[in-house]
Amino acid sequence: MNESLLRELVPAVIGVLVRRGADFAAAEDAVQEALIRALRSWPEDPPRDPKAWLVTTAWHKFLDATRSETSRQDRELAVEFAPPTGPVPDTDDSLWLYFLCANPALSPGSAVALTLRAVGGLTTRQIATAYLVPEATMAQRISRAKRQIAGQPLDRPGDPATVLRVLYLVFNEGYSGDVDLAAEAIRLTRQLAAVTDDPEVAGLLALMLLHHARRASRTGPGDRLIPLAEQDRTRWDTDRIAEGVTILQSALARDRLGEYQAQAAIAALHADAPTAAETDWVQIVEWYDELLHLTGSPVVRLNRAVAVGEADGPQAGLAALSTIDPGLPRHTAVRAYLLERAGDLDQAADLYAAAAEAATSTQERDHLTRQAARVRQLPRP
Repeated sequence: MNESLLRELVPAVIGVLVRRGADFAAAEDAVQEALIRALRSWPEDPPRDPKAWLVTTAWHKFLDATRSETSRQDRELAVEFAPPTGPVPDTDDSLWLYFLCANPALSPGSAVALTLRAVGGLTTRQIATAYLVPEATMAQRISRAKRQIAGQPLDRPGDPATVLRVLYLVFNEGYSGDVDLAAEAIRLTRQLAAVTDDPEVAGLLALMLLHHARRASRTGPGDRLIPLAEQDRTRWDTDRIAEGVTILQSALARDRLGEYQAQAAIAALHADAPTAAETDWVQIVEWYDELLHLTGSPVVRLNRAVAVGEADGPQAGLAALSTIDPGLPRHTAVRAYLLERAGDLDQAADLYAAAAEAATSTQERDHLTRQAARVRQLPRP
């Protein structure tokens, strides 16, 4: 066996392990273990590719060491954080966990993603959908966040704005997704509102209450999606609407407008309309202008285009839509709706069908498919 060859290969093998994600010290240890095994086995069974053999063996040694260290840390944590024996105290640490996961070492986006996954109970796919990114991208973001805070003490609460963002996304997923988390998000936001005078916390709570008030009317038999304009408004929870409006008015009186207050104001205008035809779309467009100024969000631009189409006519809505990236989710469905209102029924039907194919939920896909079929059956001029 050529020991000089082994010495020459060591730096290159260490480099491969480091590029695969091992830190330098761990890579050195793993390569040393591989060298010991090489000295034992190569004289009788030399490999055809010494470098590849060393890389494979060292990488396996590194993985074994990593798993062993992780298991040791898990055992220590299990002992350290094991609940005390005796009666269980009547406490709720859920909100505190949200703050701890919003670690100051993380960017706001990473903290939100990690908290949604670790505490909110959402899947990576659900979080990716909320962020409008591919699932693989979100998986990498969450993994990177875990690595950033690995070994750090979770004793520094994070930014309240990050926690608000998490609660907002948890509510949205619970309101329209596969996991019912809306009530839990409302409960935690109530807790936060009780201990802070931030008008944005109140705005978020008002927004949740106003949306939740319409929940019973959002779906029909067979979980069929019912658009806002077609909902039975007698099924709306008027007590919850009244509470949301009262909380919102108090928050707006503080004259510190934020995005959740603006969204709640839009929801309140919808809730205040006795019928869809009586909706104050002009004022809703004004609130979308405020919201767009606060966030610059492409989703806000999309929703604003719908409101402009209702307030000023479908051609105005299509003009507003033309400035928005057509790759944005729901863009095709919005264009189909505005084209239907403008009288271009053939193109509207085709776009409804295309939007159905791109839908991310069965409920939305079925709704858009029905819309395409309905428009195709409408009489042409």
